[in-house]
Amino acid sequence: MEPSLMVVGLNYRTAPVAIRERFWISENRRYEALAHLSRAEGIEEVVVLATCNRTEFLLWCTDVTLAANSVMRLLVAEYGLKLCEWKHFYRLLDEAALLHIFRVASSLDSMVVGEPQVVSQVKEAWKQAQKLGTTGRFLDAVLQKALTVSKRVRSETAIGNAAVSIPYAAVELARKTFGTLEHKKVLLLGAGKMSELTARGLLNHGGSSVRVGVINRTLEHAAELAAKLGGVAIPFEERWQHMTEADIIISSTACPHTILSREEAELMVRGRKDKDQPLVIVDIAMPRDIDSAVRDVEGIFLYDLDDLENVVDHNAGEREAAAADAQKILQAEAQGFRRKLMAERVVPTIVALRLRLDEICRQELDSSRQENGPFSKDQDEMLTAMMSRMTQRIAGSLARELKELPEKAEQEQMTTALQRLFHLPTAEQAPAGTKSA
Repeated sequence: MEPSLMVVGLNYRTAPVAIRERFWISENRRYEALAHLSRAEGIEEVVVLATCNRTEFLLWCTDVTLAANSVMRLLVAEYGLKLCEWKHFYRLLDEAALLHIFRVASSLDSMVVGEPQVVSQVKEAWKQAQKLGTTGRFLDAVLQKALTVSKRVRSETAIGNAAVSIPYAAVELARKTFGTLEHKKVLLLGAGKMSELTARGLLNHGGSSVRVGVINRTLEHAAELAAKLGGVAIPFEERWQHMTEADIIISSTACPHTILSREEAELMVRGRKDKDQPLVIVDIAMPRDIDSAVRDVEGIFLYDLDDLENVVDHNAGEREAAAADAQKILQAEAQGFRRKLMAERVVPTIVALRLRLDEICRQELDSSRQENGPFSKDQDEMLTAMMSRMTQRIAGSLARELKELPEKAEQEQMTTALQRLFHLPTAEQAPAGTKSA
């Protein structure tokens, strides 16, 4: 079986947030997953991309069935995957996988089409895999091209201009509840980029009257963000008092478990001075920070990532037109790059063929020297040069034919024929510890 590009994953289209958060992989565990899968059956190269809306394994495989099974075994062992949950995962191969990666990097596959954060997330996933040495020339080439395509999409279409974002959606939900954001007290749980972007959106719509407090387990980080926003940093130990006084809470921590239960929320509501004033909590964390049962507490409006999806129809027509333009670019780029990728895939066979032809020529020359020699130095050099030219022409002609075949099935058939005809090693026969690609 020839090496193939494959994507195994789930996203907001195939799984609700309750499923996505179960299989979301934190940064530290991503290193573990990369190390494990790089040694697993059927996998040559691997990148793990985990965002609030997707968990995906980008794979260069020697055997797609073995590779998919390796991913499944990891998810079963580490994340408790049940067989009935496998339906939420997709498996994309070759051109479909390539086009999907391009769509992800260009934010066409995002919940919010055109949002800019995914580009940095793809870069970070790639950087992490490179650090561990789990990528090679194939996935490196794919991701480099994906980022190049993403840049072209943003420069040649209106995809970025028409974009709304998750922070925008969070602001819209708050505005929908309160009507105006003026004089509202906003509390940020977490001092990351999404918290900052959301807070800036709230400030833009409520002006200087919006008061912002920042809570983070590391007070220094809270202070840094508070200084940027003109707010105040609050020690983590004092969070309950300030949560009771807040109008809007934006939660985006990196905590692996929920930080607010229903029971705690009920106590918080009872402690509020103005019990008629609603409390809006927007949970944009993955995994979620707030227990979903909190939405049943009277006086609290809880929104999570699934709720935000219903808000992002702003500028929908403009985004759809921009996405259609971007899709044309992606299709053309994917087709062209697929041909290059297919050509690259057969390089090991071409190299092995050239070495085999050289070996045959050397054997024939040695045999001729024994039967007809000795030759003079000039004769020997002439015969060697002639054999070398013949080898180059034969190998070059076969390489062009192999690279230019338009379909993968044809390429695989010809590769197999060459391997049998010239007794070349296959991917499965490559020495242990070497990459077949």
